Order: sequence, then C-alpha cells, then structure tokens
Amino acid sequence: MMNPQSISIRDYTYPLPEDRIALRPLEERDASKLLVYNAGTIRESVYADLPQHLPENSLLIFNDTKVIRARVLFKKPSGGVIEIFCLEPYEPISDYQVVMNKKGSVKWKCMIGGASKWKEGFLEKEGRMGNEKWKMENGEWTMRARLTEKLEDAYVVEFSWDPADKSFAELIELAGDIPLPPYIKRTTDFKDTERYQTIYAREEGSVAAPTAGLHFTASLFEKLKEKHIASGFVTLHVGAGTFKPVKAATMNDHVMHAEWIDVSLDMIETLSQQRQDLIAVGTTSLRTLESLYWMGVKLIVDPTLQQVELSQWEVYQEPLQSTKFSVDEALNALANWMKVKKFDRLFTQTQILIAPGYRFKMVNALVTNFHQPGSTLLLLVAAAIGDDWKKVYQYALDHGYRFLSYGDGCLLRIKG
Repeated sequence: MMNPQSISIRDYTYPLPEDRIALRPLEERDASKLLVYNAGTIRESVYADLPQHLPENSLLIFNDTKVIRARVLFKKPSGGVIEIFCLEPYEPISDYQVVMNKKGSVKWKCMIGGASKWKEGFLEKEGRMGNEKWKMENGEWTMRARLTEKLEDAYVVEFSWDPADKSFAELIELAGDIPLPPYIKRTTDFKDTERYQTIYAREEGSVAAPTAGLHFTASLFEKLKEKHIASGFVTLHVGAGTFKPVKAATMNDHVMHAEWIDVSLDMIETLSQQRQDLIAVGTTSLRTLESLYWMGVKLIVDPTLQQVELSQWEVYQEPLQSTKFSVDEALNALANWMKVKKFDRLFTQTQILIAPGYRFKMVNALVTNFHQPGSTLLLLVAAAIGDDWKKVYQYALDHGYRFLSYGDGCLLRIKG
C-alpha cells in the first residue's frame, strides 16, 4: 500500500463556479440527479432509480447520526454577537447520548466567532419553551456559556442552563441553529430543520449532515426492499473538520479530524457474513466500515489491546501495512473482543484518512455527493476510482449537476 503522505493537494482541485453550489435542496429528495460510474463509463440517472443500478442481495450501509443545532448566537449587553459552534464533547465519554442527556452543565470543544470580544464572564441567552416538543410547557429557559480554556485549534466552553432538569440535547434544540456548511452563504430557514437531516437520523451528535443520505425517501427504501437490497446502519458523528480545508502543501502536514463511531455487535456480525456487494452511502459510512476492518486487524496483531482506535496514518505503516487478513478474520476478531469485554456496541474514535494509494477492504461501491476542491473527501473519491475522478467531476460540471451538500450525487463502483 503506497503511503499518501507525500500527496500534494494541488493535484486534487478543480474550478467550481459559485453558481454550481446548491444553496437549497430540491423539492423532492430523490429527484436529485445521480451520476453512475462503473469501470470508466458514465450514465445519468436520478436517486429514485438507484435500485436499478444495484445488484440484488447487496447491502447498503447508512450513517444514522443526527445533526444537532450546534450553532449558538449570544448577544452581548453592548450589542455585539458571539457565535459559538459546538464541535464535540470535552470530557471523557463512553456513549455520546450520555453527554447529550446530561443535565445542569456540560463542557464542549467549540469554535468561537468574535472570541476576542469575549474576555471573561458568562454569556446568556433566553427564550420560552414554546416549540412543538414542549408545547404544553410555557416556562422560560436560560442558557449560559463560560469560556474555560484555550486549546491549540479551539476553545473549551462550559454550558449551563435553567431549568436544570432539562438535558443539553433539549436546550441546544431551543437555543441553537442548524449548522449549515460555510459555503451555503445564506441564513437558515425553517426548511433546513427538516432537509439538512436524513429521514432516518437517530443518534444525536453531528455538527454536519451525512449529505449522501439526504436524497433517500421512504419510497426509495421500499424500492430497495422490493429488489432484495438490504439496509443497515452505523453511526459516525460528523465533526466540523469535514469542512476543514487542506492548507498544507503535502498531506503529511495535514491533521485529519478524529470522529466518534458507534456500531452494534449485531451489525459487525452481519457485515462479516455479507457475501454480496457492500455499498456505503456517504464517505462517513465508508470510513466507518473501513475502520472496522483495520480495528479487527489491530486486534489480531495485538490481542492484548484494551481499547481499539485508529489514527491517521497507521493503516499505511507497519505492522498493519503488510498484513493480509480477510474481512471475516478481521471482523470476527473484533466481534470476539467485544464479546469478551461484554460490549454490545463499539464506541470509539477513528482518524483514518483514505487517499490515493489506499486499498479498500470492505466496500465495493460508494454513493456520495460532489465534494469541494482540495478536500480530504475528494482524496477519498480519487482513492476509489483513480484519476477518473477528473472525468466524473468534469462530466458533472458540463451536464448541469449541482454540487456540495444540497446538490446532486453519484454512485461510484470502486476499482479493484
């Protein structure tokens, strides 16, 4: 496996006109265009017809993470606005939902807009409990934020609130806004609450949507079922690092963001028994699936591991690089380790960076949107289909496809 640390990001960029960035979703989710790529050939379709392009008995894996209203605007008494963007919990956690359900106070790693104006003390935001979720409650709520620490690339903010018997998940739902990506240059509206969320979103924790899944509807799931195409779910909580541009000249100097994954033992055993095509819906699902393989390999190499995580480069380095274990061997090792530990779910972090030179172990195809120039997501696409990524993206530009989160997408058959 070639190590991609020497890759220059300048080789993975393309001109993207502003007017090709989709600022709003289409009226119907599955009406979005779908570019189908297989072994150098390109066909046009729509998401509603996705089942026609998939073999029977294949398995689609979706990321069921749910976007939280992670962007909170606080107004200072002077009139200035401080924007706090919640990235991830800043405390030891064994389960994301434990943090989301905490009452009284919690610490989060955050980005802060206007941090220089916030010297000390609390920021406060108030409102009333008049939303649909609490329609029988009319009391007031207050959220407070206190800056506690400056990190290298972020800040630590302690949130507290009244009424203290409500959870952080409930308060952020009231106090925050949907965190649209920075390239969607408009204010959020009521439609974004529904449309910047997949219809199967379940596990709260993401600050960005797994956008490939935004195109799926109940009708499309029915069509998949009719063709005997199964669906499965994993969780990867998407961080704001998804939008972090690669500023380094080579990938060696770019730090990939670590993200939390949560996968059931049942799903890992299902994956180990899958004999037909395994198709990832979204780059987050793909990175989760590939990470599971390598975590299993790590346990084969060192069965004494007490916890299993994956760092940015280790799949390209020894001792993992030269291993040749099957998917069955790797996933069975992971499942057996979980059984010994009495874990029914694997909750851990992955920092895997998939770039040209990577050899795919689990996934046969990828459903994904069209990504930003010079991004790690584009590197992943290039790893999947080689230099044909240029052909695919140029075709999309030439044929009116809409780009990025609210845009159209593609089905890419991964090169062997």
